[in-house]
Parts: sequence; C-alpha cells; structure tokens
Amino acid sequence: MDDSDTAHQVNIEPSLETTAEVSHESPLYAETLFHIGPLPITNSLINSLLVVFLVIVFSLAVRSRLKEIPGRLQNFFEAIIEVFLNLFDSVTHSRKKSLLFAPMLLAFFFFILINNWSGILPGVGSVGRIVLEHGEKIFVPFFRGGTADLNTTLALAIIGVFASHVFGVLALGLWHHFNKFVNLKAFLEIPKKIKQDPTVIIVNPIKAFVGIVEIIGEVAKVASLSFRLFGNIFAGEVLLVSMSALLAWVVPIPFLFLEIIVGLIQAFIFMTLILTYLTIHTTAEEH
Repeated sequence: MDDSDTAHQVNIEPSLETTAEVSHESPLYAETLFHIGPLPITNSLINSLLVVFLVIVFSLAVRSRLKEIPGRLQNFFEAIIEVFLNLFDSVTHSRKKSLLFAPMLLAFFFFILINNWSGILPGVGSVGRIVLEHGEKIFVPFFRGGTADLNTTLALAIIGVFASHVFGVLALGLWHHFNKFVNLKAFLEIPKKIKQDPTVIIVNPIKAFVGIVEIIGEVAKVASLSFRLFGNIFAGEVLLVSMSALLAWVVPIPFLFLEIIVGLIQAFIFMTLILTYLTIHTTAEEH
C-alpha cells in the first residue's frame, strides 16, 4: 500500500463518523426526558399533563361564560352534552345515573380523544433531541401521545374499573357488592333452604364459583381496556411514520384522516365500556 492509499483511508474514517445515522425508531415504551428525584418524567407524561392543563383551562373558560340566556356557543355545548346524556340513558335507563356518571365519563372521553389526536400534531414525535446510548445515536422526541404509552392506558383502565366498584359499593352496599365476587351469601343460605329445596347443595356452590370467575373477569377488563387503546393508537403512529418515510407530502394524508376517525372511535369505545361497567355494578343482581 502506497502513501496515497494511506492518506485516502485516513480521510474516509472521519467522514464515516460524522455521517453516522441517527435511529428514529418508535419504541413501545415512553422515553425518559429527565428525573425529579427517583421519578422519571417521560415524553408521554409531559404530553398528558399538557392535555390535562388544556382541558382544565378550557373548562374554566366555558364555565365563566355561562349565562341564563345562552348564546350560540353555549347552545352548541349544551346540545353536545344532551347527546351524551341521551347516550348514557340508553345504557343506564336512568337520567339520575347518567347525570351521576357523566362528569367522570366525559373527562375520560375528552382526555383520551385529545391525547389520541395529539399524536398527529406537528412537533409531537418529530421535535426532540439526539442522545447517545451504547454507542448509537438515538432521537428522543420531547412529546409523545399519552395514549401511545401503555402506562397511561393502564392507569386509565385501572381508574375506570376501580371507580365502577366504588359506585357499586355506594349503590348496593359493601356486603351485596362483595358477594358478587366472593359469594359467602350463597353458602350461608344452604342450611336455611336445604329442607325446602335440596338442590341448593349443588346450585349455591356453582354461584360461588361464578363469583370467582367474575374476579378473573375484572382483571381481564383492565387488560382489555388498556391494550386495546394502546395498541390502536401506537400502531397508528407507527403507520404514519412508515408512510411518511415513503413520501412525506402525499401518502400520509389519507392515513391522517384515518387516525382522526380511529382516535374518536377509541375514545368513544373506552367511555362506553366504562359506562357499561358502572351500570352493571350499580344494579342489583335480581334486576
């Protein structure tokens, strides 16, 4: 090898270092931006907090403008609320229950909807910093749609299912609600009814076993709610990134409209399922 070959080789190596590619993968987990003590602050958490802030500010602004004689904007929002209440009535069959559940259900709906749609906003997922991990340059966005993080959807599912049990206890009492899952009442009734109906020896233990199955069902509810919402939103964001990599200006447009529809549908489904759980747990077994 002569001197010219050596010089050429020396010049190539720095250029390879300077043109190292940056990884733009979309990981399943939310990336940590910084820590507050032991608490990691992720990009999805930042996004979710911003959504909460916007919802609170918007709610206070609307409330401050409420009038006895409504204007056009107030009429518009009252019509939307009435549509939701009619929907709730179709499930609860009680306007009293609908009004009781409405604040929590609407909070779920708008929080999830805005988080779903935030993933397609400019800057979300595309503005960030480059960090070096294990010798590889990785792009970490500052913002990530909250519902594209399994931690967020899991928290929403736990809150919704737990709230359904709280409302169930308040509506039916602790003893009756507890016996839907651990049916001690079925065993206590056997000595009282065995003379009149000997079949209780078989029927009531089956009822108790069904209660145990219900406990498994409650865990399945949390898993189903969280993974359904996360899977649909995360898959949509990955699809948009993939389409943008093919052709940034034309190809992604139909998929953007698709994501808007999917985001609305998923928020509606989540809200409706929580409404169903609330209605079931606040209704006595005989009804």
